Amino acid sequence: MSAELTRAPSRHVAIDLGASSGRVALGTVQNGILEVEVLHRFPNGGVPVAGGLQWDILGLWREVLHGLTLAGQRGEVASVGVNSWAVDYGLLDAHGDLLGGVHHYRSPRLDRVMERVRAELGDDALYGATGIQFLPFNTLYQLSAERPERLAGTQLLMVPDLLHYWLCGSRVTERTNASTTQLSDPRTGDWAWALVDAAGLPRSVLPPIVEPGADLGVLRPEIAAETGLTGTRVIVPATHDTASAVAAVPATGDTGWAYVSSGTWSLVGVESPVPVLTDAARHLNLTNEAGIGGTTRLLKNVMGLWIVQECRRAWNADFARLYADAAALPPGGPVFDPDDTRFLAPGMDMPQRVQAACRETGQPVPQTPPEIVRCILGSLAQRIADVLDGLEAVTGTPIHTLYVVGGGSQGDLLNQLTADATGRSVVAGPVEATLIGNLLVQAQACGSLRSASIREVVRASSALQTFMPSASRHAATRQTGTEVSR
Repeated sequence: MSAELTRAPSRHVAIDLGASSGRVALGTVQNGILEVEVLHRFPNGGVPVAGGLQWDILGLWREVLHGLTLAGQRGEVASVGVNSWAVDYGLLDAHGDLLGGVHHYRSPRLDRVMERVRAELGDDALYGATGIQFLPFNTLYQLSAERPERLAGTQLLMVPDLLHYWLCGSRVTERTNASTTQLSDPRTGDWAWALVDAAGLPRSVLPPIVEPGADLGVLRPEIAAETGLTGTRVIVPATHDTASAVAAVPATGDTGWAYVSSGTWSLVGVESPVPVLTDAARHLNLTNEAGIGGTTRLLKNVMGLWIVQECRRAWNADFARLYADAAALPPGGPVFDPDDTRFLAPGMDMPQRVQAACRETGQPVPQTPPEIVRCILGSLAQRIADVLDGLEAVTGTPIHTLYVVGGGSQGDLLNQLTADATGRSVVAGPVEATLIGNLLVQAQACGSLRSASIREVVRASSALQTFMPSASRHAATRQTGTEVSR
């Protein structure tokens, strides 16, 4: 299919908020190619508050405005859209003001809440209504941890929806992020109202749900004046960062492939035309989250590079050197379950937790930082292999190619270990999948994509690298828009 798309450049701004950092990027679409320029980067992370953990949401807002001002200095911009991590939210009072802060999903306030709700409502009812993986920080459990009086008369906005509200005044929830809450019905795309009632939550707390690509209107006059973005519209991307990343998976065909959105978390899944709510899916704790175009992301949240990130913080070590030294070690070694809940909380003792997990299973205990890193990466690769096997069994569709997108796709060692563990080819890239998916959903909504699909533009615009299952590793080159074997 021809990739001729536009007569003139189309410019859009993506705001990508991750758990450890944020970016504001300018994307230009012309002649079937997307060019992305990151204008502003800024750190993010939890802030301890009164024994809990919160996000510095106002600090993030300040950084977003600065990034938009930089975009305004580049000239006319058609649209802007925000994506972020899932499950966390702010509450607006009757006047539209933020009530308190935004709790962090790793906050200790959620201790044992999931167990209580599951005991009260039952796993069959919860999974049958939502098809969502049981995770202790799901929005359902966060709301169940709230004081009832704090919910009275308030309205919930997920983090990207909160920023959209501050940008243009629209109070809605975008469907891909709503689907992560364990409060929405994957069959109807609306809230699972019977479950909301059974959980004792007020219906009024949940705003209307809109689809990716919805036009929320122009920037507030004061925002337009401050940033110089006059006439810029707020277009809702797939606001869940994983949904945006999956939109940018450079796959060909509808089946036979899976993806890993690799970063702090590894989201391992397939794209399905319908939700899969079978007993087998529930037994594997698979989650049915919404994608673009009415698709379902049947996936599993797997612990990602978080464990390595915390170990590096404990050692105050150079990331590149750690990886290089780990890659020089011989194949094999101990592996552990990276989804063990002991690895969820932050802590300077993360290396000791890894060693304890190996010791408890009677395996050799890694001693040096490179050995520990190699152990973590090998464990992640094996966990991904296990999830892929489960996805094949549940869907009945063989998976021959695994696409790894996001920041973790730069890790050659992890990519090769994953190819070896899964026995499948691993295609790495694009690195900026979340930004790309965000920008191209906006461009499509603005009419800038005429004759090509989002994934065609991704393939034409990206440098991809393929890792084949092999005991030996060979040098590889990179080519724009071409998969190169390794």
